[in-house]
Amino acid sequence: MKKINSNLYKLAMSKFATGVTVVSINYNNNYIGKTVNSFSALSLDPPLVLFSLDKKSSSIQQYKNSKYFGINILAKNQKKISNHFSKQKPKWGDTSYFLATNNIPLIKNSSVNINCKKIKNISQGDHIIFVCKIIEVKIFNKKPLVYLNSKYI
Repeated sequence: MKKINSNLYKLAMSKFATGVTVVSINYNNNYIGKTVNSFSALSLDPPLVLFSLDKKSSSIQQYKNSKYFGINILAKNQKKISNHFSKQKPKWGDTSYFLATNNIPLIKNSSVNINCKKIKNISQGDHIIFVCKIIEVKIFNKKPLVYLNSKYI
């Protein structure tokens, strides 16, 4: 065993395969999306999920102040979308989307689109954890985009 430091932590976490999502909001009629791999199921009853964002994120205040979120579990062929929304303040531009019942943008051709309502924010370490209740879900028969060893597989 080695004492933990930030480089060792990043290396250890890179060994855990994760799906890739883009979490989207509609903040004052401005669509915002962020690539997030810190997404997880939380509860079956009620149906809850969680994700986290760095407190230094360029749009953290907009996410903290939002009531509804779209969680787009990206499909294997959506690496370009993942890379695009991992940039600072990305524009929606050519990204194909549709609006959920509460006007949250959801990315077309994803593996899964989830429309959810925020239950609470939790400040922990250098991140904000968002706990959300699922309102609606749309599932497609597509293989998900997976991230492992700091690259897509």
